Amino acid sequence: VQLQASGGGLVQAGGSLRLSCAVSGTSGSVDDMYWYRQAPDKARELVAKITRGGATDYGESVKGRFTISRDNLKNTMYLQMNSLKPEDTAVYYCNVDFSWRSGARMNSWGQGTLVTVSS
Repeated sequence: VQLQASGGGLVQAGGSLRLSCAVSGTSGSVDDMYWYRQAPDKARELVAKITRGGATDYGESVKGRFTISRDNLKNTMYLQMNSLKPEDTAVYYCNVDFSWRSGARMNSWGQGTLVTVSS
């Protein structure tokens, strides 16, 4: 299984970025998908979650600014980030739950993409 995160970069405060996380190499079902982030010297935190059915949940610090979405046919998840703030600077990781008809389950992390917001 591979999770390829992309879309990070340098942006000015108030700007926007769109992250993508493409899942490949799995025969299982792609279930809940998550974006986490980790800023320097801080613990990793949950940014947003989306279920296979499209239900979403967000961390308090990004509500109203970030939008998580997914394309189940492409096994790809997105994070539209608007009104970015310097405190959004972090490495963003995608995380995915998988399941199989056998009952097996697995959780996997992507490699992370760096988002830097300048003031």
